[in-house]
Amino acid sequence: MKNDIHPDYHEITVVMTDGTSYKTRSTYGAQGDTLTLDIDPTTHPAWTGGGQHLVDRGGRVSRFNKKFESFLKA
Repeated sequence: MKNDIHPDYHEITVVMTDGTSYKTRSTYGAQGDTLTLDIDPTTHPAWTGGGQHLVDRGGRVSRFNKKFESFLKA
């Protein structure tokens, strides 16, 4: 392994959107820095399972449904 090519790996504090925090090791910032998250597993729809909406712009969804309605009824 080459010397002096790897980033410094140190302890930081991560603050979640709800105010909870935990300590972890990272290459982010410097020793003792705080990383404040804008999005985390408590707020992001990918983890919470909600928030996805289908928007019908210009009738595209309606046209799709009409075109394939015979498949939907089966």
